[in-house]
Amino acid sequence: MENPVIILGANPLGRQAKEILESNGNVVYGFLDDNKQLHNTEIDNIVVLGSTDDDGFLKLIGKKCEAFVAADENKLRKNLVAMLQEVRHVQPINVVPKVAVLPQSLEMGHGNFIDNGVIFGAGAVIGHHNIINAGAIVGMEVKIGNFVQLGSGTVINAGTVVEDEAFIGSGVTIVGGITIGKGARVGAGSVVVAPVKAGETVFGNPAQKIKT
Repeated sequence: MENPVIILGANPLGRQAKEILESNGNVVYGFLDDNKQLHNTEIDNIVVLGSTDDDGFLKLIGKKCEAFVAADENKLRKNLVAMLQEVRHVQPINVVPKVAVLPQSLEMGHGNFIDNGVIFGAGAVIGHHNIINAGAIVGMEVKIGNFVQLGSGTVINAGTVVEDEAFIGSGVTIVGGITIGKGARVGAGSVVVAPVKAGETVFGNPAQKIKT
């Protein structure tokens, strides 16, 4: 991309996004973050310019700058995405490192964060505003919805469907051909061998429903 990028969120996710963008040859204009103690400080040589509702900087987005939303809490992520879409009339960019494996048949939406070492299989489909952490493997023809989070080292086997807002912890293995329902949560290290209903939380090997 030609325009510099403003990152909404001066947090670990924002720092990693900055590293990936710069490694791809992109320029990061600055961070916006609602923690006022960070304002006018530098994080990895990039200035925290102001808050995420600072119109003086937001007005640059869509004209002179692109934007990426670095918020790993879904409610905040949704609010920031909605603001960019409704006020600035732009979609957040994807952040994808050179060391990820993206087949030509991959379908990907907007605003996704893909960390180092992520591998996608042929025919995989990923929606919008997802966070896929380092070393995750997304198998052939897997379908991932919107606002999904996949933990580091997770393996999702072929034909699985992961619906909107699901959270999959680190080191999870999901067998092929099942569905992880909307808003479901899978605890770290679990082995999922059966479908998980919407809103359920499961954990263990094999993963079992737990009370929340």
